[in-house]
Amino acid sequence: MFTGLSAFPLTPTDEKGVDERSFADLVTRLATAGVDSIGALGSTGGYAYLTRDQRARAARLAVEAAGDVPVMVGIGALRTSEVLAVAEDAQNAGASAVLLAPVSYQPLTDEEVFGLYEDVTGELSVPLCVYDNPGTTHFTFSDELHERIAALPNVGAVKIPGIPADQAPDRITALRGRLAEGVALGVSGDQFAAGGLNAGADLWFSVIGGLLPEECLAITRAAAAGDTARAEALSARMEPLWELFRRYGSLRVTSAAAEHLGLVGSPNLPRPLRGIPAAAKEEVAAALDSLTSSRRRS
Repeated sequence: MFTGLSAFPLTPTDEKGVDERSFADLVTRLATAGVDSIGALGSTGGYAYLTRDQRARAARLAVEAAGDVPVMVGIGALRTSEVLAVAEDAQNAGASAVLLAPVSYQPLTDEEVFGLYEDVTGELSVPLCVYDNPGTTHFTFSDELHERIAALPNVGAVKIPGIPADQAPDRITALRGRLAEGVALGVSGDQFAAGGLNAGADLWFSVIGGLLPEECLAITRAAAAGDTARAEALSARMEPLWELFRRYGSLRVTSAAAEHLGLVGSPNLPRPLRGIPAAAKEEVAAALDSLTSSRRRS
């Protein structure tokens, strides 16, 4: 399942809980669009803000709504015992894979992170994707640590941060050479995805793909076909959104975009998170409308 476009939907949440109907509709929408996999309860899915019961319920809803499209479920938590519990829930829900970031309050050492993955992979019956996301975890993986973890049983993929296009070929070649055979290498950081795919990454783990699957599939398919110029051009069309991501963060911009498209209500982020200011929402709406116009012209 670790190929192509893996789309990560919001989990619309307010202080009363998860908007289950909107969440299921978002997942169904991705499956209908033909994404290669769906990443439920990733960072965009707000997993860290949900209770175990909410996460288990969302995992079941995602698998049911996805139909034949494989679903990967985020299992990050502060304690290993909690990770193992939500991993069991995800597997019982029918998840095809799980996604694990080294979540922490106290800074973790390399040995502690290796021990986390060692403990968890030994209990899994589905593949695990290593989630390298220093922007949220404040932990930086070394290539040596990636190599050690990738050699563990049930590790199926590594999700790395975005890489500028001019650095992507060297970075992907170097890291791929250290990963065990059969372990996929995927990129995130939506604004850098075209460059990473063009440089040979196996897949794109996409925030905006959870909301605009057609646009992201077009980029992914162009890169897979070797049409690097088209992949970069299609990504460049989305620069107004990338610029907003840089200013406000991808989660908040995606939240506003989902509101503008009428796919979720408001509020849809768990406190203390809040939506972006009204003026910024107008910028999001203008960026989306511009994309719609571009799609019609092409």
